[in-house]
Amino acid sequence: MEYTTLGNTGTTVSKVCYGTWRFGRETGNLENETTREEAHDLLDACLDHGINFIDTANVYGTPDGTSEEWIGEWMADRDVDREDLVIASKVYFEFDGWGEPGPNDSGLGRKHIRAQIEGTLERLGTDYLDCYYIHRWDEDTPIEETMSVLTDLVREGKVTHLGASTMAAWQLTKALWTSDVEGLERFDVTQPMVNAAHYDAVGDYLDVCADQDLAVCPYSPLAGGFLTGKYERADDGSVEAPDGSRGSFDDLFEDRYATDRAWDVLEAVESVADEANASPAQVSLRWLMEQDRFTCVPIVGARTPEQLEENVGAVELDLSNEQFERIDAARQSDE
Repeated sequence: MEYTTLGNTGTTVSKVCYGTWRFGRETGNLENETTREEAHDLLDACLDHGINFIDTANVYGTPDGTSEEWIGEWMADRDVDREDLVIASKVYFEFDGWGEPGPNDSGLGRKHIRAQIEGTLERLGTDYLDCYYIHRWDEDTPIEETMSVLTDLVREGKVTHLGASTMAAWQLTKALWTSDVEGLERFDVTQPMVNAAHYDAVGDYLDVCADQDLAVCPYSPLAGGFLTGKYERADDGSVEAPDGSRGSFDDLFEDRYATDRAWDVLEAVESVADEANASPAQVSLRWLMEQDRFTCVPIVGARTPEQLEENVGAVELDLSNEQFERIDAARQSDE
């Protein structure tokens, strides 16, 4: 495993982060669930491969909080040294893990954040988080209130670094400016949806990350599995998806991932994979790791230890400048 510092912080993380959004998740499609035993096997595999960066959220699992709970149980069952891990969680969405959500069980107000951090720490069986993300932007709460309570959590030792997930570039900029002006803690880490096939929607956001030296930990780095090469394009332009894959049951899959540009990117990725004797997934992940404008640590959500092993293989891959630029050129082509 290779390691890197997390943006402009002093925290060292593996160049692959493991995402646990599948843990205990019920979607009506049993192929998409990860049981407690499977979750613990996957976390064991993370340690075996040297992955020390684990990503979760208070709303992952059914009911909400299941993912955090299973991670905490795994650490206790395996007697894992807490200091060997860098754990990130999130807050914003309505939380149903304590029963029917009330009017203050969502958003980024002081009351909700205070309640959720305590629940997250209890489920994980720890007294601090290494990174606490705001999962979305809250239109109804002043950013000053949100950054103030997050600052309190850092200064109390309950949180080490602050992170921001999906939002507009101007919102991220406003939050950073507010922190600087008000003398509050600022975001060090971001978690947008970024992959080789996804370009326009996050360009300005990534410019802010590069300018402010923020780490980027992208979710969906393989475009929902599209960049693994397991999908085929039918004659009518639609996606031919294997049974049980996301494309077989996600109605938004084609619009979100399988654009004309995405097929061009996949073709470039597959050509590089053939040259490098690697899989398309490994090439796609390595392309993210080699971003030179900011620290980039992709979050992989492997469903099996075998998939995780393949993902980790990206760490050993080197792309030439020509190969990197070939992928980059494809993702900037016109639709």
